[in-house]
Amino acid sequence: MTVAVQTPLAPAQVLSRVRSVTAVRHLARGGLLSVAALLLGIVVQLLLLSDAQQHSAQQAAFDQLRNQLALGTAPVAQTDQQGHLHAPGTPLALLKVPSLGIQQVVLEGTDSTVLTDGPGHRRDTPMPGQSGTSVLLGRAAAYGGPFGRLDELTEGDRITVVTGQGKATYEVLGARRAGDPAPAPVAAGEGRLVLITATGPHYMPGGLLRIDADLVSAPFQTPAAVIRSGTLPVAEQPLARPAGVPWPLVMWLQALLAVAVAAVWAWHRWGRHQTWIVFAPVVAVLGLQVATRTTELLPNLL
Repeated sequence: MTVAVQTPLAPAQVLSRVRSVTAVRHLARGGLLSVAALLLGIVVQLLLLSDAQQHSAQQAAFDQLRNQLALGTAPVAQTDQQGHLHAPGTPLALLKVPSLGIQQVVLEGTDSTVLTDGPGHRRDTPMPGQSGTSVLLGRAAAYGGPFGRLDELTEGDRITVVTGQGKATYEVLGARRAGDPAPAPVAAGEGRLVLITATGPHYMPGGLLRIDADLVSAPFQTPAAVIRSGTLPVAEQPLARPAGVPWPLVMWLQALLAVAVAAVWAWHRWGRHQTWIVFAPVVAVLGLQVATRTTELLPNLL
């Protein structure tokens, strides 16, 4: 019987293999670190930081709207004084629901990015206080959950909205869920407000809740519509997600992955403590940026 003798590897070959294994381990650890930072960032963003972010955005929007109301330049139509459509996120009105303690600045648009800063006005409906049916969307849980308690409204509760045309008052008719009959359409010259949010457990939207309220104050002048009903992009519909490639998220992910790999390399070169001091703040910032962009891909009423 012939016994095969394995030829020993040369020192250079052994060193090459060790380096290859080490490189693979570095990449694997960098990838795991990136995934861990992403998951942690999403949880922290949704449960903790999103409320503070929305509060800050609301304060800035309130200051802007208050200044415009004082100067008489607050929006009163789908377009501005130059005939251009208002940019998404433009402050339009101040919504108050006294029975729930709600006071929120309403922004133009209803996609996921806009609704991270506060309730949004559906752009193909009239402004609040005008004739016709005005529709507002708001999140149920994340980013302050401004519409999270709408199910507590009862018939007869009052809702007020302050716009560039004045103060409008609405009276709640009731709540609607899937399968519930809708109220009769508003008559010509009358107004209605519909508040829409998600139903189901927090952060797990399962349907839509609509609150109908009729205008009980005199309707404001209603300019001709520029955006026709039913022409909005899919991303601005209730429970919709953004369309297209999320390029900002892609760029932040690439940056996070590169920094994570560099951190693993530095761990072996510099040591544990030095790496933590240098890279922990950078990874945390990038992780939160990625988490913010990721949450914007979730349903807009989450």
